[in-house]
Amino acid sequence: MALSEKFAPALTETREDFSEYVAQLQLHMALQARNLVPSLNNTGDSRHHLLHQTQADIEKLISRQGF
Repeated sequence: MALSEKFAPALTETREDFSEYVAQLQLHMALQARNLVPSLNNTGDSRHHLLHQTQADIEKLISRQGF
């Protein structure tokens, strides 16, 4: 049995797990993007803007951390 055949099932499973993780992350980011777009009606509220910017910055940092 070749070495590549021995590790093929584990490699396939790892790729599937990673693909599932990426799909879930994309869904989460798409749902959160709706919350990060500022409202056109409320442009004068700097606290609201700061909250959304902070949330975006934190999510960027978290998404860039290695696992």
